[in-house]
Amino acid sequence: MADSSHLFQPLTIRGLELPNRIVVAPMCQYSAVNGVAQEWHTQHYGSLAASGPGLVVIEATAVTPEGRISLGDLGLYSDAAVAAFTHLVTTLKAIGKSRVAVQIGHAGRKGSSQRPWQGGACLRPAEGAWETISASAVPFAAGWPTPHEIGPYDIDRLRHAFAEAAEKADSAGIDVVELHSAHGYLLHQFLSPLSNLRTDVYGGSLDNRMRFPLAVIRSVRRALPNDKPLGIRISATDWVKGGFTPDEAIIYLNACKAEGVDYVCVSSGGLLADAKIPALPGYQVDLAARVRQETGMLTRAVGLITGPEQAEAVVASGQADMVALGRAFLDDPRWAWRAAVALGAPVPYPPQYERAQAKLWPGGKTPRATVAAE
Repeated sequence: MADSSHLFQPLTIRGLELPNRIVVAPMCQYSAVNGVAQEWHTQHYGSLAASGPGLVVIEATAVTPEGRISLGDLGLYSDAAVAAFTHLVTTLKAIGKSRVAVQIGHAGRKGSSQRPWQGGACLRPAEGAWETISASAVPFAAGWPTPHEIGPYDIDRLRHAFAEAAEKADSAGIDVVELHSAHGYLLHQFLSPLSNLRTDVYGGSLDNRMRFPLAVIRSVRRALPNDKPLGIRISATDWVKGGFTPDEAIIYLNACKAEGVDYVCVSSGGLLADAKIPALPGYQVDLAARVRQETGMLTRAVGLITGPEQAEAVVASGQADMVALGRAFLDDPRWAWRAAVALGAPVPYPPQYERAQAKLWPGGKTPRATVAAE
């Protein structure tokens, strides 16, 4: 491994070694059927794994049917869904050296929605809508249904559902389990005072608002083997006055760390549809840097990180231990190859593709932009 590139140095998380610091961010494909992975998922994730990132994170995967964002979400709540998921994980791990993670979660009040290319609005009854749940009976946005406020039975049921999904993912051969505590979904709905108006032990103070997410984390950690890494994705700010803040995120993550969470992916926003988010290149990196400094957790930065030099600088400067790219990988599934060339690191080609390397094929020296324009 080239000493010159920090991005291509290996990273160990709870005994699991990632071959490099490049992560494919979880990106919903909205293409499952009743929670079951389809052929699209195999080709999509297979193509990404073949390009050699250190970690490929399978999209948000619901722990219950009503926990789906849309009718097209993956799930880990039925025998058919688990069988298809197991086949997907087995296939990905046979392709190359990339490790495979899954992000498990529950959409809460943002569930029962259309796929983005169908408009992304809440489903109508004729479209298969279901009743959503949340920390409080507060709709996601104007025109959205009012969710059912979760009661004590639901809290216990959901805690077990998260743990059972983690167990199923582990049995399927997953390398890492990641909890979705970001982007306005259920765990985030409990954390933010804008969506959590409860007056019981699960609302009010930050300690109370953290109570349910931490209970989920505790149950999931117990459900996994001691050597299995557990990560979490958070929204470190709601970008709205009176919402969840970076100061609260630090307190929450220190509590997560104490419960056995091994790393954090620092994202932001998603709680409210009209939040004003300054989506500039690397706009969340400073949040990741602060988290890393004040919690000591392994940290992943994400958010408009697009170029190899930009990603290298994030890791080399100590702002984060990993970088995650989403749409950059959709645009160029071979992003990791081109980053390796740009940074002078060995290119992570699978042997079947080695003849495409520049040293073996003159076309490999042609910049991608030029090839695309021809």
